[in-house]
Amino acid sequence: MRISDALLPEFDQESAKTRKVLERCPENKFGWQPHKKSWTMGALATHIASMPGWVVDTVKKDSLDMAPPGAPPYKEEPVTSQRDLLARFDANIAAARAAIASAGDDQLMKPWALLAGGNPIFTLPRIAVLRTMIMNHGIHHRAQLGVYLRLNDIPVPAIYGPSADESGM
Repeated sequence: MRISDALLPEFDQESAKTRKVLERCPENKFGWQPHKKSWTMGALATHIASMPGWVVDTVKKDSLDMAPPGAPPYKEEPVTSQRDLLARFDANIAAARAAIASAGDDQLMKPWALLAGGNPIFTLPRIAVLRTMIMNHGIHHRAQLGVYLRLNDIPVPAIYGPSADESGM
């Protein structure tokens, strides 16, 4: 079995669960934040919706420089509506899924580097980047967003089992 064939069912399952959480983010709460050091709900949701877009660069390029010398640093354009949030997520998921499906085992085992100012932060096989820096990272932020929902009395969807607001998936 190809690595991508093993990864795609998990990617699809986690993507569907993440979309359920993003669907609960109301526009009128995009500016809310639980603490002055925390992201706003809109910024966190934007980050979650944008992260699947990183898959394409991870599969197709050898590196990403978050602050390339002589160029502006990486920046996620904020969404202004729930409709835009879900549209960004859906487009990024579709592009990510296609990139994963098209990647051969050799390509997924090749090294990929995250850079800042031309200096390496880390270098890992692409499959490790997909799993840790994109999928697991997204799951981490999805859980944070679940807490944001709870603190705003917005029903938290069931993810890996029932939530206090939903009895099933």
